[in-house]
Amino acid sequence: MKITSSAFQEGAEIPAKYSRPGGNANPPLRIEGAPENAKSLVLIVDDPDAPAGLFTHWLLWNIDPKTTEIAEKSTPKGAVQGTNDYPTLGYGGPQPPSGTHRYYFKIYALDQTLNLRAGAKRKELDKEMSGHVIAQGQLMGRYTRQK
Repeated sequence: MKITSSAFQEGAEIPAKYSRPGGNANPPLRIEGAPENAKSLVLIVDDPDAPAGLFTHWLLWNIDPKTTEIAEKSTPKGAVQGTNDYPTLGYGGPQPPSGTHRYYFKIYALDQTLNLRAGAKRKELDKEMSGHVIAQGQLMGRYTRQK
């Protein structure tokens, strides 16, 4: 599977409008290569460079596996959002305390849909996904705190 964005390339700087202080809009994403037998997709956006460890910015599950695009400032119809580590529901853009951080946009194809309530946290999602991932892809962008 592959996930890309028209807003930034792999390893490049994420535009400020997708940061928390810059507008907090999720960037447009394109998804390709979901397996035919996928029952749902999961999107997780996280930052492994956060001072306290892995920081989750967006949790989105039960995305229709036929979905090929997630538009800017939107979520796919029928998808369920979880609570990020800010903690708020939905997308929470980059806002590193200092320096440059890496942000991973990870897409997973699952062999089932998830029976998980809206607002669930990362540990709950990880547990529900365990043993059901049949394909995955990722896109990494960087964001540097503005002075």
